[in-house]
Amino acid sequence: MLTVTTRVAGVPASPSSDAAAVKPISATNSPFPLELTNRRRLLHAAVSLSAAAITLTLPAQIAEARGLFQMPPFRLINRYYLVRAGESEYEDMGIINTNPVAKTSVDNGLSEKGKKQTVKAALKLKAMGACDDGCWIWPSITQRAYQAAEVIAAVNGISRSYIVPEYSFLDARGLGGYEGRSLEVVSEVYASDTVSPRNKPPPIDDGTPSESVEDVFVRVTQLMSILETQYSGETVIIVSPDSDNLTVLQAGLVGLDLRRHHELSFEPGEVRFVDINSIPAYKQPASAVYKCLNPPSCT
Repeated sequence: MLTVTTRVAGVPASPSSDAAAVKPISATNSPFPLELTNRRRLLHAAVSLSAAAITLTLPAQIAEARGLFQMPPFRLINRYYLVRAGESEYEDMGIINTNPVAKTSVDNGLSEKGKKQTVKAALKLKAMGACDDGCWIWPSITQRAYQAAEVIAAVNGISRSYIVPEYSFLDARGLGGYEGRSLEVVSEVYASDTVSPRNKPPPIDDGTPSESVEDVFVRVTQLMSILETQYSGETVIIVSPDSDNLTVLQAGLVGLDLRRHHELSFEPGEVRFVDINSIPAYKQPASAVYKCLNPPSCT
């Protein structure tokens, strides 16, 4: 119950007079008409209901907010091209090198063959009209990927100021204990991937991470969240130093079972336009019937 204090004009206040003047307001002694009091009560109730309705609808609005990216996406705000950098010096020697400590070393740069592959990729992007209306190029800071980005920019007439190096989300997949071994053993990694996207390569103590498909999926999802928040209606060219970043990303985008991501493998210098409704016919895996609507939890 609401209480008010009333005073008579010109009469000084005192503790006793204040106490005596305090009276509870009810429907019978209210200084306001009963009709007005009821209206205020109804208005208060209406405001309370409106606030409750706003609270109830807020989560749905938040769920549709840009930046809360999920796989597979309902839509993409930007246009994307996926590019695997050309062959590196290490790849030319047939050696696995995924330690992030060495990602900016000269040996992680493009081999002579890789440079030619990258030029072909840049020319293909030009033929596809990827940068006709301008584009942003997002390469891994890994040496070969950044070199590839510079070639793509030069061939397509794009200023280097539109090259945005990515420092972690596009690192080559860390293969742990396979580091320094022959590229031929990568088949063992993919055999493990088909069992579970949570399987990791054996660990090693030289700083090379042992990443599962799920780990890569988290990284590329974070990258897409950034891109879909930062840009609107733009063309973005993603340049990865390896195939796994791109195959996991594309599998997530089209809802393909992540355990089969390697069936979408990218060759060095390969270019692919992102279409979330389909994947290229020439890369259609036998497992295309195995859809995954809630990656990385694919059953």
